Amino acid sequence: MLIYDDVYHWKGWGGRLGLAGGSCRLRIFDLREEQSKGLVFLRPIIVVVSDIPGSRLSVRSCAGHIATLVTKEFGIQPKRMLWVEYYPESRYGREVVHTVPERYDSVEFVWKEGKAIEPKWRPLKPPILDEVKKWMKESRHS
Repeated sequence: MLIYDDVYHWKGWGGRLGLAGGSCRLRIFDLREEQSKGLVFLRPIIVVVSDIPGSRLSVRSCAGHIATLVTKEFGIQPKRMLWVEYYPESRYGREVVHTVPERYDSVEFVWKEGKAIEPKWRPLKPPILDEVKKWMKESRHS
């Protein structure tokens, strides 16, 4: 199921200047084996990306660029992939009293000539949200 779980580094489009390059946490779940168990997923490749400390850019600001690179590097067909951005719970404030709850957003792209453009973010909803949370929890313990 979990086929990749590591820090992913992407190169930007700024040549020697390295503009728009960065890093993120990348997890790829392949559910094609689950289909043999009677479950059918229209998009059996679930890609979950999240920001990491020290990256120069957020995954949200480079979503299309990262999605384009990941699909090419891992041989993923975009129409068979669900792209998810994960934002863990964060706390802030002078006395750390304010909380921003964790969030999972699915991102839909328009694909033109192999490139992901025009991202649209939507909150991921149950039942797929529940499954992604379960897989994420399992990946932290393996």
